[in-house]
Formats: sequence, structure tokens, C-alpha cells
Amino acid sequence: MKAHFGPAQSGAYSLSRLTSKHKQAEKVVLEMQDPTTGVKLQPQRLVITTIPHAITGEDIVVWLADRFQIDAQEARSFGSMLVALGYIYPIQDHKRLVVKPDASLYRFQTPYFWPTQQWPVEDTDYAIYLAKRNIRKKGILELHEQEQYNHLHKWMNHKWDFIVMQAKEQYRAAKERKKPDRVVFDCQERAYWVVHRPPPGTVSAMDYGLERLIDPNAHEVTGESLRYFPSVWSMVMCFSLHCRLVKYCATYKGHDPFLSKCLPSNPWLTDDVTYWALNMPNVEIPTKMRVERWTFSFGELLSDPRGRDDFRLFLKKEFSGENLAFWEGCEDLKWGTAATMKEKAEQIYKTFLARGAPRWINIDGKTMEITVKGLKHPHRYVLDAAQTHIYMLMKKDSYGRYLKSPVFKETTKKAVCPEEHKFRNRRPSLSPIIIRQQEQEQKAKMAASAPVDITQVMSKLSQQGKESHRPEPS
Repeated sequence: MKAHFGPAQSGAYSLSRLTSKHKQAEKVVLEMQDPTTGVKLQPQRLVITTIPHAITGEDIVVWLADRFQIDAQEARSFGSMLVALGYIYPIQDHKRLVVKPDASLYRFQTPYFWPTQQWPVEDTDYAIYLAKRNIRKKGILELHEQEQYNHLHKWMNHKWDFIVMQAKEQYRAAKERKKPDRVVFDCQERAYWVVHRPPPGTVSAMDYGLERLIDPNAHEVTGESLRYFPSVWSMVMCFSLHCRLVKYCATYKGHDPFLSKCLPSNPWLTDDVTYWALNMPNVEIPTKMRVERWTFSFGELLSDPRGRDDFRLFLKKEFSGENLAFWEGCEDLKWGTAATMKEKAEQIYKTFLARGAPRWINIDGKTMEITVKGLKHPHRYVLDAAQTHIYMLMKKDSYGRYLKSPVFKETTKKAVCPEEHKFRNRRPSLSPIIIRQQEQEQKAKMAASAPVDITQVMSKLSQQGKESHRPEPS
């Protein structure tokens, strides 16, 4: 559930910088509004009101699919992202910030409400908006709006008369507008607050990364503790990040060539390539430090080709090698060429997921339903749900048993630990440029110290004199 917003949280949702995501989204929105090549804008009928410059969800999906050469599912996801960021707003269903691929009506949000404007989302403005809605709805607000209204009324009791006065003035000014303009402005304002003050159970697109203040799955936070909630949460986040950083540094300290010796020697300084030979991707016998990294995390094991081969041997002995094979197939589909994407997806489905498949894998019914539905229009990430399911299965079950298995113990036993090379009276090799400069300097010195043959010098001078007095051809 979303937490209530205390006064100290007013600046938490303000954007401190223009993110690249917002800049890219703005370019797309401006291109969509182009009069010739953009989405077609036209008046649309809504009950008895005509909405000017409206677009349908179907038009948005079709334009995005044609513009970026993507399928309808990706276009719909992209359109929903633009709605979630507040660049497009729905006219009918305000609670769901998604694009419906049908005749549902949408409009482009005015640039004044774009996130890149960076004007702070103040609790006072939100209180005026709720008070205005309370006047228009005659006290009948939605449950979460009523709770926010009561909380802000209690918190801002010292200036509530000013808030109510502003709300009445805005409500009176809105009644003087024409009905289509009034409907459009109400939808704009409501869409803005749905983005920046989302209802409970939804995650705002403005609340992301390290700026995320609350867990959408956490319990609702109310009461006077909200007054100190942001600072306490900041301290908890800083402490958590500090602990993670210390743990990571302590774990990888011995494996960082900048912090420890590069055994048997640093090939960039000594011209000895033994280190590279011992750490080739598919070397037969790995080093002890390399095997030790496999124990740090399951991702570390899979990222090493040699570790993955060792894990594959273990799974083969347990008759579950199809799990790793499926994961590798999904990785190949995700990072492979676009030309073979459809064929690869169909081959993976026939090999691992279809009924009676030769290397059938066990996934739950919901994941299978999502995968089969997505395979109707395959793309790079169509198997992400099934791949994540198998990855977590191997991580929670197979990985722990692998670290205790005879296969891993045998690999650890055979692993080599190279000793440091001792180079005596060895000078580092010079750069070819320096060697060439030294050769040129040596040639110049030899030419300067060589005896001069006066006969050759006089003959060259006389020859130059004859050429200078030779008449030019007419």
C-alpha cells in the first residue's frame, strides 16, 4: 500500500535532474504531435461532449509500431510508459495509466505538466486540488483521496482557510469555461496528480531508482512518524548501501589486480602471457581464484564459460541438463541477430516447452500461459518469464547442491595456484618509437663525425652552379 504523504515529503517527488529517459520520451512525444507525420488528432465524441484534439489508443499503438518497427505488444508497452510518465493522459479511465489498443480516448499532456519542467510537487497544491474536488463532488471523494484530504487538513490546519479560498476561486473560474474545455482541463489536472500522487497499490513512474522512498508492497504508514519518515529512510538506505559496498570490497579484494598481485605476473608490465593463458575462457584446469569466484554468486558462475561447463557436467549427472540448455537458448535469443529471432524462438519452444518436447522443462501454468501467448508475436524478450523461472529454480536448488557435489570438489582439488614469477636483471622493453628515435640520433652522430671528402663537395657545388645558369626553354 502507498504511504500517506507528509509535509516533509513534498520535495521527494520533485525531479532533481533531467533523466535521459525523459529526454528520449519528449522527442517521441514531439514527433507524435507533428501535423504531417504524427498521430492523427481529431475531435472525438464522449457521451454528449466533443473532446477536441483527441486520439485513440489504437492509433497510438499503430503509430509507435510503424515508427519504430516493433510489434504491437512492444508498442503498447512503450505507449503505456509515456502515459505513466505523464506525457499522454486518458480521458475516460483515469485510474489505469496504460494504453488500451481500442477506441479509448487520450490526449497529449500540455508541456506545463511535463516532468522535465521540474517544478516541485507541493502538498499545498495537492490540498487545493482535493479541496476543489471535494466542492465539486459535494464531499464524495474516493477512499484514498478522502484519507489524503483528512490528513492534509489536519497537517495544514493553520492555513486551511487559504486553501479552501483558492479551491473556491479555481472552481468558480472553471465553471465559466465551455464544457469541452472544462472536461479537458479536469482530465489534465487529474492525470497529473494520478502520476505524482498515485492511488494505493500502484507505483508511480516518478518514484524510481535510488529516489524510491517506499516499498509498494509494504504496509501503509500513517501518523506523526511521517514527519521524520524521509530522513529515517535516507539513513537506512545509506547504511544498507554502505554495508553492501563493504561486503563487496571485502569479497573481491583478493581478486582485484589493482588491490592485490596479479599472479604469476602482470602481462602488461612483464610481457609474460602466462596469466592470460591460465585464464582463457575454456581452459582445461582453472586457477583456484577463478574457482573461488564461482562461490560468490550464481550469476558469477554462469558468467564464466569454464564455470558454466563445470555446472553443466553436474546437471548432466543429475539428469537436469535441460534447465541450463534452456537458459542458454534464451540468452542466445536475447542477444542474437534479429533475422533469426523468430526461428530461434520457435526452435526453443519445440525443444523445451511444447507437449512431448525432447528436453521438456517444468514451469508453472501461469508462466507457460504468458509464454505461449507471447510466442504468437515473438520478440527478443518473449521467453523472459520462463527464463527467470528456470534461473531461480537452478539458483535456489541446483546451485547449492553443486557447491557440495563431488564435481565441484574435484575441480577445486585440481585447480592450480600459480606462483609469482621472479625476473632477475630484466629491464622493461622500450617503446618502438623511442627505439627509432635513438637509431636516428645515432645515424646523425655518425654522419657528423665522419671525415669530409672535399673533392665530392666541390663537384656537387659546380654541378648546382651549372644547373642554375642553364637557360629556361622558351
